[in-house]
Amino acid sequence: MFIVFFMLCLLSSSAYAEKITIAAAADLKYAMDKIVKVFKKNHPLEDLEVIFGSSGKIFAQIQQGAPYDLYFAADISYPQELSKNGFASSDVKLYAIGKIVLWSTTHNASKMTLTDLKDTKIKHIAIANPKHAPYGKRAQEALEATKVWNDIKSKIVYGDNIVQTAQFVQSGNADIGIIALSIAMNPELSNQGAHWPIPDNLHKPLEQAYIITKRAANNKLARKFADFMETTPAREIMIKYGFVLPKERDQTKNPGKK
Repeated sequence: MFIVFFMLCLLSSSAYAEKITIAAAADLKYAMDKIVKVFKKNHPLEDLEVIFGSSGKIFAQIQQGAPYDLYFAADISYPQELSKNGFASSDVKLYAIGKIVLWSTTHNASKMTLTDLKDTKIKHIAIANPKHAPYGKRAQEALEATKVWNDIKSKIVYGDNIVQTAQFVQSGNADIGIIALSIAMNPELSNQGAHWPIPDNLHKPLEQAYIITKRAANNKLARKFADFMETTPAREIMIKYGFVLPKERDQTKNPGKK
C-alpha cells in the first residue's frame, strides 16, 4: 500500500511540474548543457528543453510566435529590441561577455594571428554568418580592423551558427575558423586543436543578455531558472568556458544600451 501511495504522490507531483523551453545562442551549447544538468539535480521533476541556434534566427522566431520561455542571446541588441516591442516579461539582463578565437585542428593557431590567414596554404576559413550570428559579425569586424578582410573573403565559408562553424574546421571542410572561446574550451575540441585569442579591441564587445519572454510571464520555473543563473554553481560553469561575467550581480535595466 505504501508503494502505491508513493507512486500516486509522485504522479500527482509530476502533473503539477512546470515546463520551459529555453532558446539559447549556439555559443552556450556546452556551458548551458552543464548548467541545466546541475539545475535538474536539485529540481528533478522540472521539465527543461534547450534549443540552440543563431541569435538572429531565434530573435525572428520569437517575433513569429515561437514557444520559447527564456531567450539567451549572444548580442544584447536582440533582447533589447524584443523588450522594446513587448515580447519580454522581464528586464534585459546582461549575463556574460563572449570572446572570439582563431581555432584549427591542422594548424597551430596559438602561434598565428589574423594576418596569417592570407597565407596561400590556407584555403578555407570558417566564420559564423554575420547576417544573423553575433560571433560572425564580430569575426568580420576583427578581420576588417586588421585589414585582411578583402584579401581573404573569397576563402570564407559560413556556418549557420558558431557550433556549425567549429564543425566545419573539425571535419576538415575548413583549415581554420574564428569561433567562440566557449566552444574552443569544450574538452572535445580543446584536445583536437589549438586557439589564439583575438584581441577585444578589434571588434565591438560581445555583450550577451537574456529575457524571460512574454509567454512565460507567469511561469515560476522560468523565473527560478533565471535566478539560478546568478548562483555560484552556474557562474563557475560560465567562467570555466571562458565567459567574462558582469562584476555586479544586480544589473541596471537594459545594460549596454547606447
